[in-house]
Amino acid sequence: MAFASEHAGTEIVAVDAMQVYRDMDIGTAKPTPEDRAQVPHHCIDLIDPTEEFALPEFVNAAQSAVDDINSRGNVALLVAGTGLYLRALTDPMDVPGTWPDVKADLERRAAAEGTERLHAELVAADLIAASRMEPGNTRRVVRALEVLSGSGRPFSSYGPGITTYGDTPFRMLGLRWPRPLLHTRIATRVHRMMDAGLLDEVRSLLTAPGTLSRTARQALGYKELIDHLEGRASLDAAIETIITRTRQFAVRQERWFRRDPRIVWIDIATNPVAEAVPVLRDLVRR
Repeated sequence: MAFASEHAGTEIVAVDAMQVYRDMDIGTAKPTPEDRAQVPHHCIDLIDPTEEFALPEFVNAAQSAVDDINSRGNVALLVAGTGLYLRALTDPMDVPGTWPDVKADLERRAAAEGTERLHAELVAADLIAASRMEPGNTRRVVRALEVLSGSGRPFSSYGPGITTYGDTPFRMLGLRWPRPLLHTRIATRVHRMMDAGLLDEVRSLLTAPGTLSRTARQALGYKELIDHLEGRASLDAAIETIITRTRQFAVRQERWFRRDPRIVWIDIATNPVAEAVPVLRDLVRR
């Protein structure tokens, strides 16, 4: 926390689609209570895991946090994991509404017919949006079709073009690991989460009152362990699947962020804190 001690006026806004959920702590790698005591954190533990949460709700919460931080003369440090959520803050966009009935029907169809079938429909109706997502990504495919059906507009028509990068009041810094080292770190992290009690955390979520929202159930690490607890996979197989899917997700994340020419990249060799803090300090001081 060397950076925090030097910059007491800095507050962190977590830009993460899963850290908004209470009681999903280990698998989302939330900052520890000690970290939060040293540096104010925002947009963590906003809702219960039984609730749905989407981009419009996040933008409202995060923008309110940024405005509050700025009003007190402090600096908002956005720490991102969810690319679209960050883009909606750095480049304000026309965020589409939600149509719960349409979404529920599409989710039923995805379960019965397969997400790839819905993705094929999206290809025919909105090729640009379809090209930006994996055919098996149920959450994103359903969302794109929900917006298309509910609003009558292609999902890709909302907000700035995905490859259009204009002026933004934010300075952006990206950390990039060598791919082999990143893969090793991911495997180590997953095993540490298991040692820290991730399986018990998932079991508690399943036995708590209410039903986990579809989004919460799809979170990396949770989905795979739910499959294990519900008898669809052995524990060893679930852990290996978490590692594989996390590696795939990390590659997609890097590809998403590397398209943005405004990001200053740091190639990390061993210690991200020691190597990134000097550059971050310089960006904050400009």
